[in-house]
Amino acid sequence: MADKNDNCGTYLKKEMQSLYRQIAGLKEHRNMVFAEKIANSEMFPFEPVVQMEKRTRPRPRGNFLLRFWYKHVRKQWPPPRPVGSVGREGAYYHPYDLVDLLDAEKPDVVHCYYGHKAVKYLWMLQAAGYPYVISFHGVDVVKFVGEKGYLEKLRIAFGEAQLVMARSTSLLERLAELGCPRDKLRLNRTPIPFGDIESCERHPPTDGDWKLVQACRLIPKKGIFTVLDALPQVIKKWPKLKYYLAGVGPSRDEIAEAVRVRGLSENVELLGWLDQSQLQQIYRESHLFLHPSQLTQENDQEGVPNSMLEAMACGLPVVATLHGGIPEAVSHGSDGFLVPERSPDELAAALIELMEDPGKLAEFSRNAAVSVRERFGFESQIRNLEDIYREARGLPRIGPDPTPEGFGSVVDFDS
Repeated sequence: MADKNDNCGTYLKKEMQSLYRQIAGLKEHRNMVFAEKIANSEMFPFEPVVQMEKRTRPRPRGNFLLRFWYKHVRKQWPPPRPVGSVGREGAYYHPYDLVDLLDAEKPDVVHCYYGHKAVKYLWMLQAAGYPYVISFHGVDVVKFVGEKGYLEKLRIAFGEAQLVMARSTSLLERLAELGCPRDKLRLNRTPIPFGDIESCERHPPTDGDWKLVQACRLIPKKGIFTVLDALPQVIKKWPKLKYYLAGVGPSRDEIAEAVRVRGLSENVELLGWLDQSQLQQIYRESHLFLHPSQLTQENDQEGVPNSMLEAMACGLPVVATLHGGIPEAVSHGSDGFLVPERSPDELAAALIELMEDPGKLAEFSRNAAVSVRERFGFESQIRNLEDIYREARGLPRIGPDPTPEGFGSVVDFDS
């Protein structure tokens, strides 16, 4: 078994179940997690998880001219590179004891979860000197990119990292646009454990009691207001329709108010946070899954939504948007319908078309359960992640590389 260490901000937020699957599901590598904060340990049991020690910033001495230049002339503080020394140690200030932790473990590979964390830890990763990889998951492709000096540091991280991963082809393309060398990019899809998920074919309810479900974080990117604008057209045909929205997030109160203002209180139910067993129960009781994601003003886009994959595995047809990584999982006209972003009329039309055609509903249901297992199965995605670690260590892959053409490269390994 090879050693590997993970670095992340919080181990783990409730919505980070996919990260837990990667951390806990490895077969060939021994994991150790270093995190800034530890939360929800009962949901994500794993050992060892080490909380990094936060250090106070000492007052630097030496290199007065450089410090004056960055602080008062460039107005760039803290500076983009180490300047001066700290006391007699001659060490640049590091906000956490990550370097000491890594030196104690001497990992073969360090995995930085989320791109902005790689930027935050950049000087510490450089000081430690161990090979590292970075994985991007969606919002971290755009987060902080507009801040002064951030993109420069991100490109340094691109250059120094052994490999850079993303969950979807669309995110890989965005990383290439930001300056990551294409030969370093690898597709790293979310591993979904489908073994315990039972699928069943969907048919229209005999009493018109349709159940539509969406499970997501309640944020603008998820297109929830597009759903609320589309629902009245569908409710005209099926007045007993219910739209179940599972999840929590900062837009919760705004969504609740929009439901009230639109007169949808009898047709919309906000379920809040659901654990996996509760979510699977809602999926089993529902007929269609919605996920009309949209690009935000901050250019935040989806990878491939985990909740959508799990819903497909249950046999739920999908009505979603041509956005981000969604088309990489949903085949329009085969296991779901894809419509343009921010288009309530087209979303309503797609829902009505599918709800009016029992044969198509059943066909999409069967296809969804099969296609998602073929492309996103747990074992194959964990094997791919471990092959990426092997590549980062200078070893050949064991399995095929799912990275699409135009990214990655053929690596010559020493015999």
